[in-house]
Amino acid sequence: MNEVGKHIEVDLELIRRLDKNGPRYTSYPTADRFVEAFNAESYAHWMAKREIGGVSRPLSLYIHIPFCNTLCFYCACNKVITKDHSKAAKYVRYLIKEMGMQAALLGPKQVVEQLHFGGGTPTFLSNDELREVMAAIRRYFTLINDGEYSIEIDPRKVSDETIALLGELGFNRISLGVQDFDDTVQRAVNRIQTEEETVGVMRAARANGFKSISIDLIYGLPKQTLEGFGITLDRVIATDPDRLSIYNYAHMPTVFKPQRRIHEEDLPAPQVKLDILNMAVNKLTGAGYVYIGMDHFAKPEDELAVAQRQGRLHRNFQGYSTHSDCDLVALGVSAIGKVGPTYSQNYRDLENYYDALERDELPIMRGLELNADDLVRRAIIQALMCHFEISKESFNIAYLIDFDRYFATEMQELADYEREGLLELSPQWIAVTPKGRMLIRNICMVFDKYLRTKQEHARYSKVI
Repeated sequence: MNEVGKHIEVDLELIRRLDKNGPRYTSYPTADRFVEAFNAESYAHWMAKREIGGVSRPLSLYIHIPFCNTLCFYCACNKVITKDHSKAAKYVRYLIKEMGMQAALLGPKQVVEQLHFGGGTPTFLSNDELREVMAAIRRYFTLINDGEYSIEIDPRKVSDETIALLGELGFNRISLGVQDFDDTVQRAVNRIQTEEETVGVMRAARANGFKSISIDLIYGLPKQTLEGFGITLDRVIATDPDRLSIYNYAHMPTVFKPQRRIHEEDLPAPQVKLDILNMAVNKLTGAGYVYIGMDHFAKPEDELAVAQRQGRLHRNFQGYSTHSDCDLVALGVSAIGKVGPTYSQNYRDLENYYDALERDELPIMRGLELNADDLVRRAIIQALMCHFEISKESFNIAYLIDFDRYFATEMQELADYEREGLLELSPQWIAVTPKGRMLIRNICMVFDKYLRTKQEHARYSKVI
């Protein structure tokens, strides 16, 4: 079918007309659908089923480190703002206890193909604490030699020595938060970060053998202009990252308290925001980057782009991934995992997280067991997000359904999008056009049965 990733077309008029609130689909159903009836006991039940039949999926590990020295006003992550580094020592003790409990459920020395440290700021931990956590991971699990081991970095808070240590500990991919190099924008969001700091970390990562460097940018921030963000993009492209993520700033101050410090009158007008996005797509594709989907770009030789061309790309709570069949075990406060047909999330505050572990209970606050309908819809949304097309026949075979009959309502809605030029529909395929790729969330939302009422859309950010 269509040659994935090669073409993308930005139709500003179409985006403006069809833009609406919707999920980002790092999971389906989305995390706001999780229920407290799914608890530590439910989780243990599903963990016990992993080995049934003698075939167990490989593992992906996610470690959440919530601490940050300073508050970035745009942030929507689960974090704890503190300059008290003794809090990290306590956290590490509980984190390792949770790790041991998870390992006991899984069985000894399970193979881990993928590891990600997120936050917060993972390097809030001291070098000794980073060593301690990685030693515990190696004690409880088996890390394969060519695994995908990544960490998020705040370039303002890390030394060359720490980057060298991360390489020594086994990390081979690094993600740097930049957002915007413009001084005025940085002051407006309380994140002052020089270009030199960012380039210094990239230089250190390359010197220490990191395979992939990713840079995160945000468009739609206060005081941002088309010209200013264009300069940032040129400077970022000059640093030659392997991947770039350009996120839409979602201003939701009623949900995320730090955003109340951002003045709405400083935000770029909707048309300016669209112009910035259009410019970003043109600059990045012009520089040779491939549009992977959902804000992500990569060099053609990067493993994400290769995985997409080969039909192996996957999407999980950390974004796009090359490891499609992994169960995700998530450790730390607020962390979300996926085991078999279930999701689970840890307590979102330190007090409850610590209390559960003190009682020798896994700190699971809520979760979800997916039903048959959830599973087929998850697979469709996953395929659209990663490959921009689906074969109806493959779903008929895998899920024992008649696609057109099962999704009769959805197919009628997709016909509207076909008339808009977002899709090509045939008896066998649903294929997203280059024009539709920027609005892939809209297309996925058609298959989201939880969004059947208009009120449900309000809880999410804008698609673009």
